[in-house]
Amino acid sequence: MLKLNLEKEIEKKSAELKKKLIELESQKDKIDITIPGKKIETGCLHPLTLIQRKIIEIFQTMGFSVVEGPEIETEWYNFDGLGMLKDHPARDMQDTLWLKPEKNKNKKETINKKNNKSEKKLMRTQTSAVQIRFMEKNNPPFRIVIPGRVFRHEATDASHEIQFYQLEALMVDKDISLTNLKGVLEVFIKQFFGEDTKFRWRPGYFPYVEPGLEIDIECNLCKGKGCSACKYTGWVEVLGSGMIHPNVFKAAGYNPENWQGFALGMGVDRLAMLKYKINDIRLFYSGDLRFLKQFKK
Repeated sequence: MLKLNLEKEIEKKSAELKKKLIELESQKDKIDITIPGKKIETGCLHPLTLIQRKIIEIFQTMGFSVVEGPEIETEWYNFDGLGMLKDHPARDMQDTLWLKPEKNKNKKETINKKNNKSEKKLMRTQTSAVQIRFMEKNNPPFRIVIPGRVFRHEATDASHEIQFYQLEALMVDKDISLTNLKGVLEVFIKQFFGEDTKFRWRPGYFPYVEPGLEIDIECNLCKGKGCSACKYTGWVEVLGSGMIHPNVFKAAGYNPENWQGFALGMGVDRLAMLKYKINDIRLFYSGDLRFLKQFKK
């Protein structure tokens, strides 16, 4: 009799537990429609992308078209064609990443016997390498901007990276003068940094332009008073420019007596640092979402 009573109690308790378990499971699957939905986290554009698009947009309003070129370049396009021959001191300013020759090719420097152009491969050190590539296949007049990534073999720190972005602009026609160059740059500076931005011109040296000019803007951190960011000068260099050297036209197959033009180049990373008041270039390549989310619109 005791055994039967125990079995009945156990069955009764088991039935209660099963019922309670079913109730709990059913409640678990219920959706409370009054609870606010989970916010879907959206991505955002990288600050360098935002700056590059802004620069291109400004130049497009002045009639410039966008052109791109390869990141793996030949020595001729990157250096020789731009007037930087093997013994040119300007080469020392650019620590180049040279690529090993292909296995089926001689390890010695490869020379194109038809035109005596060096085909030794490297990671391009400047977007200027695209200048002659474009001019070889296109006749003037034209206005182009050339955005892209470039590479330098150097130690990284707050202001230097092994890779960074540049943007080149080129304008060629029959009667282009220094006045055209200064007019285009003045429009760019005021649209990018603001109408009240103070800037100045300085003579500069670049082997592929003559004469060469550099532009400084008033330091936006100290407003010209002097700080560590501007090396206590009150000014920050933002870009280099100049009238295209006749030898560059000759290398591209143009007659320099018939055509004139200007070229200018700027570091996109540097402009982004100035625009957003960022003090370390390495933040752009860190992949830190906390940093990148600051630029979400």
